[in-house]
Amino acid sequence: MRSLRLDPDLDEKIRRAAAISGESVSEFIRTAAEDRANETLAAQPSGSFADVADVADVAGVVHGGGGRARRSGDAFAAGLARDRVAR
Repeated sequence: MRSLRLDPDLDEKIRRAAAISGESVSEFIRTAAEDRANETLAAQPSGSFADVADVADVAGVVHGGGGRARRSGDAFAAGLARDRVAR
């Protein structure tokens, strides 16, 4: 559930437009919000990773070699040992 504040002029415009279209004010606002969201999402540049669906077909497929995470514990322990010796 959402709530929003409308200035009086916009509120009146929405009420009139909803009446003309034969919709409730709530339905008119929902439809307008969905239309605007769809337009904004459709205008999103291709190649953007903002939407998980854009990368669903390749997620988990690419292997970068890595190995660094496995060695991070050793590097941390070595750093602690150096600090201990330095004291």
